[in-house]
Amino acid sequence: MSFASHPFRGPLFMVIATGTYVINDTMMKLATEGLPPYEVLMLRGAMAAIWGMPLLFVLGYRKNLPQLFDWRVLARNLAEMAAILLYIVALANMPIADASALGQITPLLVLVGVSILFGERIGAVRMGLIGLGFVGALMVAQPTMQGISIYAMLALGNAVFCAVRDIAGRRISHDVPGLIVAMSAVIVVLVGSGIMHVATESWVMPQAHHLLLLAGAALFLICGHFFIFMAYRIGPTSAVAPFYYFFTFWAVVSGLVVFGQLPNWLALCGIVLVVASGITVVLLDERRRRLAPVA
Repeated sequence: MSFASHPFRGPLFMVIATGTYVINDTMMKLATEGLPPYEVLMLRGAMAAIWGMPLLFVLGYRKNLPQLFDWRVLARNLAEMAAILLYIVALANMPIADASALGQITPLLVLVGVSILFGERIGAVRMGLIGLGFVGALMVAQPTMQGISIYAMLALGNAVFCAVRDIAGRRISHDVPGLIVAMSAVIVVLVGSGIMHVATESWVMPQAHHLLLLAGAALFLICGHFFIFMAYRIGPTSAVAPFYYFFTFWAVVSGLVVFGQLPNWLALCGIVLVVASGITVVLLDERRRRLAPVA
């Protein structure tokens, strides 16, 4: 069997995608140690555009450029912008593993949103798993008598807007290439972060190591977009989706190796609960599809 048709290629691409996204997050977090978070996001967006726009032409997407501003694509990417504007502040002030783990409730929120908007039945078992996922998120956020920290709230807000993004993405036509959607997101986030930087921050002159970090972050961001798109294109969703939760694994590795941080035992248990509930939901959905009668 050739690698091109190997059944593990889709999951492998998802593992690579999650790893490249976490490398991007790690480089951004390192850059926020000397620069304001929205400036970091703005500079990364500019560099991602420099990396990505030539790629559109190399891959022959010149005729698809107007789709960058299709209203459905923009609606999806406005939610992406809101999510990342919240996430960058949380990432700058939280351990990377905790910030990433709170974002992993996104697929569970998508289930709830689809049920409300489109009338899809969730069922008691899946509802229970969603509840366990939220319990796991609370174990990571660890509210005190004074409430959940503002940065944990921002990370949870990121998960909510990511769910809105994924639901809105269902309305994008199949003739819009994934790279077009990704580059539209880069442009929208660049504009949004630029506005937030001007409105709330003072410009700090980046040093050479900041620019290198952000150039690397932008490159890994584009790679992440490419590999996650290819993972879903070449592999069935049921086989690929569970590996989305490798985000948390890579984030824990990054936190330990790069920042010398390891979540406490309660947060680690919460991470396991979020990941386990999400994977179980995916596997139950696949089992239901296999057992469904063929019309």
